[in-house]
Amino acid sequence: MTNRTPALGLDAVGIHTDAELFWNLTTGPLVEHAVRRGEGRLAADGPLVVETGRHTGRSAQDKFIVRDAETDGTIWWGKSNKAMAPEAFANLKADFLAALAAKDTLFVQDLYGGSQKGHRVHVRVVNELAWHNLFIRTMLVRPEPGELAGFTPEYTIIDLPSVVADPERHGCRSDTVIAVNLSEKLILIGGTKYAGEMKKSVFGLLNYLLPADGIMPMHCSANMAHDGSNTAVFFGLSGTGKTTLSADASRTLIGDDEHGWSDEAVFNFEGGCYAKMIRLSAEAEPEIFATTKRFGTVLENVVMDSETRALDLDDNSLAENSRAAYPIDFIPNASARNLGPVPTNIIFLTADAYGVLPPIARLTPDQAMYHFLSGYTARVAGTEIGVTEPEATFSTCFGAPFMPRHPSVYGNLLKDRIARGRVSCWLVNTGWTGGKYGVGTRMPIRVTRALLNAALDGSLARAEFRRDPNFGFQVPVAVPGVDAAILDPRATWADPAEYDATAAKLVDQFVANFAQFADHVDSGVREAAPVVRAA
Repeated sequence: MTNRTPALGLDAVGIHTDAELFWNLTTGPLVEHAVRRGEGRLAADGPLVVETGRHTGRSAQDKFIVRDAETDGTIWWGKSNKAMAPEAFANLKADFLAALAAKDTLFVQDLYGGSQKGHRVHVRVVNELAWHNLFIRTMLVRPEPGELAGFTPEYTIIDLPSVVADPERHGCRSDTVIAVNLSEKLILIGGTKYAGEMKKSVFGLLNYLLPADGIMPMHCSANMAHDGSNTAVFFGLSGTGKTTLSADASRTLIGDDEHGWSDEAVFNFEGGCYAKMIRLSAEAEPEIFATTKRFGTVLENVVMDSETRALDLDDNSLAENSRAAYPIDFIPNASARNLGPVPTNIIFLTADAYGVLPPIARLTPDQAMYHFLSGYTARVAGTEIGVTEPEATFSTCFGAPFMPRHPSVYGNLLKDRIARGRVSCWLVNTGWTGGKYGVGTRMPIRVTRALLNAALDGSLARAEFRRDPNFGFQVPVAVPGVDAAILDPRATWADPAEYDATAAKLVDQFVANFAQFADHVDSGVREAAPVVRAA
């Protein structure tokens, strides 16, 4: 036991164990425990390198929410939010408690989800792995030392990779389970070493709690001008550039993944960043690259030479989804308060592998809600023989797996806040230009940054715009410092007729996907849908 144990112990939430408990350890001791226990190794420049085994990403199909009187009418049940019976959860909880009772050592952290007081949740996390405890301490908001003694947890997460789930006994799908009981305020994670399950569980929790108070939870990164003004939020799915584009040295970083939008501020849910490492470039992303040379960074599934301890960020033999978790203050231009003023600009990021969308477009509030509910990006073609087409992906609110309530709840919150703040909205394509994936090329990051800078400094609003014939949004005709040819995607294709056919296919996919929301939005949003028009 450490001398930092809070007054309210584990028995307060029904956990009884004779294990040695390590409470609220800081980075150094947790790294020492992880190395001593063989959970990870130190790289040449100081980060802790760990492997997550067969799970190198989230197990989205293995997440369940207990369906009871609390959740029956409030959860958007379906593909993303699958139900677990209370009886099955009771069996799972009994097996987790039995496993805890048998442990020799446990690590506990008391943390906040949310940086703005009054809109945060108190979370206690119990781990069997020291590196998991370090990860979640890095990723969530750390209380001041004086706050720990009186810390009262509102929700508890128990993460035990050694617990193997039983589908018949636990009402789940496989030997992996993430079970959320909102009535008991308890989250159980078993059968996976992927640490991101913990952070996303807290995100899902805040996405459930905050809308009831009128707070808009967002799967986005956020930054602001160095003078503390002109906040921008960047919505986007994995791989669209949220982390890269928000970690801009010319602006102050608020956070890279999860935020809330209150009447007073945009506030980070987290105290750390969780960045992709595969093929990370020191030239293109110097601030993030520098974190791979810092003690206190946790590197997941990054390949390391066993002798020299040198990292190979280009090697994907362990995972394509290699990651780094690091405190947000490892980014030199990060906000000390982890929050900023309400937004003046909203950017929806999409990596359009079809090469149809322009590099930037201005949206009306109705179009913004349409694209927010659509949550479009496109994944590149697979590696199987004969599979040559990109695949459209629509993830509602740019984070469907983490949105417990009906999408219209979040969409209406966003639309209301856009209207109240007279926020400028932009769609930015970080995907392909000059053709689809395999034919065209990836949008140059220098072009994306130049267009974003023009949007954020207000100069782009004064440009000449044309109306996109398929999507109806406004596209700039010319922007200083950017080749005008790249602004018109059709003109970048060698065969304009092929562009038209590809655009028509993408429009059809948008329309088909949005049918599920048509009855939940007003006519203005329905009329913001794309249609095929003459070029």
